[in-house]
Amino acid sequence: MKTAFGIALLLFSFAASAVDSVKPLEDADVDIFDSDSVRRGAGFFANYCVGCHSVKQIRYSRIAKDLELSEDTMRREFMFGDVKIHDYFETAMSKADGENAFGVAPPDLSLVVRARGADWVYSYLKGFYTDPKRPFGVNNLVSRDVAMPNVLWALQGIQEPVIKKIGGVDTVVDVRLVKKGEMSPKEFDQALTDIVNFLAYVSEPSKLQRLPLGKYVIFFLVVLAVIMYRLKKEYWKNIH
Repeated sequence: MKTAFGIALLLFSFAASAVDSVKPLEDADVDIFDSDSVRRGAGFFANYCVGCHSVKQIRYSRIAKDLELSEDTMRREFMFGDVKIHDYFETAMSKADGENAFGVAPPDLSLVVRARGADWVYSYLKGFYTDPKRPFGVNNLVSRDVAMPNVLWALQGIQEPVIKKIGGVDTVVDVRLVKKGEMSPKEFDQALTDIVNFLAYVSEPSKLQRLPLGKYVIFFLVVLAVIMYRLKKEYWKNIH
């Protein structure tokens, strides 16, 4: 019930600004078993996202265990301030401060991949463009008039909208890079993939154990079915 409520709440938090994009969503190459990518994604999240957003459904200790990292490494890469290893991965920003800064409190992102899908999150993070009419000077191709600033602009660079008339109305159909950032487009795409991998892992960390175990369960059930079938044939062979 808590998980279902969390997904419903997250969906509601995006409802005011989310609209269908004219451009199809891009494919996110998600692989939570790529521990290096998940680790890099956790680093990006800790450095660029946790100032406003939390992923409070997971503890630092769980990340350390799943990624096989020591507490010293966790403190050096992801844990800032006086947080403890068994604390949840939460933001220091209060709900009131978030509402004052953005007009709405930034949502917790623990379930955003389950609620929206990895492709949506990837395309959203990649879809910011300049818009002087917006409070932070940017808009988003996937979620129009969103309150979030483009926190990754220094890495990505600056994008401008590609506008076409659709039904007589000027419509943003794509974005184009007009000023390079610290990363090349290929490097930035990989950084976004890492962030989405981390968020996909956070949304259901048990997958790391559940999916590998599944093949053994299926194998056991197949063997059991064969044994039960042969037992049934043996039991009924002399019964007419």
